[in-house]
Amino acid sequence: MATQLAPTENAQAADMHDILTRQRAAATAELPVSAGIRRDRLKRGIALVLDNKDALVKAMSDDFGHRSGMQSQFTDIMSSITPMKHALKHLDDWMKPEKRKVDFPLNLLGAKARIEYQPLGVVGVISPWNFPVNLTFGPLAQIFAAGNRAMVKPSEFTPETSDLMARLAAKYFDETELAFINGGPDVGKAFSSLAFDHLIFTGATGIAKHILHAAADNLVPVTLELGGKSPVIVGESADIERTTRRVALGKMLNAGQICLAPDYMMVPRAQEQAIVDGLTKAAAEMYPTLISNDDYTSIVNGRHYERLQGLIEDAREKGADVVEVNPANEDFKAANTNKMPLHIVRNPTEDMKVMQEEIFGPILPIRTYDSADETIAYVNGNDRPLGLYYFGDDPAEEEAVLSKTVSGGVTVNDVIFHVSAEDLPFGGVGPSGMGAYHGHDGFRTFSHAKAVYTQPKIDLAKLAGFRPPYGDAMRKTLKRELKA
Repeated sequence: MATQLAPTENAQAADMHDILTRQRAAATAELPVSAGIRRDRLKRGIALVLDNKDALVKAMSDDFGHRSGMQSQFTDIMSSITPMKHALKHLDDWMKPEKRKVDFPLNLLGAKARIEYQPLGVVGVISPWNFPVNLTFGPLAQIFAAGNRAMVKPSEFTPETSDLMARLAAKYFDETELAFINGGPDVGKAFSSLAFDHLIFTGATGIAKHILHAAADNLVPVTLELGGKSPVIVGESADIERTTRRVALGKMLNAGQICLAPDYMMVPRAQEQAIVDGLTKAAAEMYPTLISNDDYTSIVNGRHYERLQGLIEDAREKGADVVEVNPANEDFKAANTNKMPLHIVRNPTEDMKVMQEEIFGPILPIRTYDSADETIAYVNGNDRPLGLYYFGDDPAEEEAVLSKTVSGGVTVNDVIFHVSAEDLPFGGVGPSGMGAYHGHDGFRTFSHAKAVYTQPKIDLAKLAGFRPPYGDAMRKTLKRELKA
């Protein structure tokens, strides 16, 4: 059964605190956590997702109104299994103590140094609604690999999926290993205030500020996976057909409800029309119809849908040319759906909300430029993005874009794909995030790197003159070590 919280906020906090206390006690009693125990938890995580993939896919579709089943299979099911399998494959290597060098002359006298990676204890996970399964079980892959236990607060905006994950977790894990806490904002607030050994939050930058404040009271280290406005820079050397096909795919996947979705494009002025035409063609080829198309996902709820409509109206009122890509000329206003087609916004200005807010939907502004230096200056003049995408076959221009901008990650000649490389750290920088996880980097994020120094039998303190009364030996040591 899902963890049932009492009706009052104080009782809710007490229930969560009790689970945390029991998890931490179990974690301490289990030390050192063997590779076998870690593998067992990873295998049970894989079994949970695989055994119940159809039910999870249905729950996600119910929560969205409609969500492509095939999409859910690879964005949430497959993408949850992959990191757990990756962790199983590499676990032995990750767990090995890491030898470190000892400074001269201690290394010659037998001193040794190493790092041992220990479990932190209990990790809190606050997961979002856009990929509710993947962004829960993806972090759990490295959390379990690092030997930790976990408490998860999934999103209240996907209640069917959150409730199902909680019920399934109770079947595959003891509550002292993995516990789900369902509820609304008050529950989330209490959850983020718990004294975890680490907390990972995936969601909006505005909410992340509250998470940081809450975690600070207990000095809880935090990993923040946020978002922002991830730009696409199209160089003059770019293959327009390839570029527009790949951008359209990334923008329309999950109806644009992706933290790494291309948020706006910067294109050479002379190529703007060709790029608009290419995007339109690519979208129509993928989705010749939209309303009844099982492959195309709905906007998650009416509130989010209305927000996106407001962005479009704001852009139109301020002079933008908005191109609606509606291949079958369907009547979306008459349809009882939150689906919406791709909208390309031409001539966007900085006072438009589409250039100020993370869009998180199928709206794509296109800015034109005359010099590639303009694109670099524009990116650097705004918040550092979670992802940056460069298209082109000019190595010098590519190097300039990559070396002169700062972003969480980069995909060259495509969008989003860097998140799928499990050996690459995934994370943002500045307003787009703090810290990183995935693969070995995630294992380290959720581990304590304990320094271990072993002193040789020889009395080094006496040899170096460190033991009072100080005399010639100390003077010789200082003279040698304080040289410029």
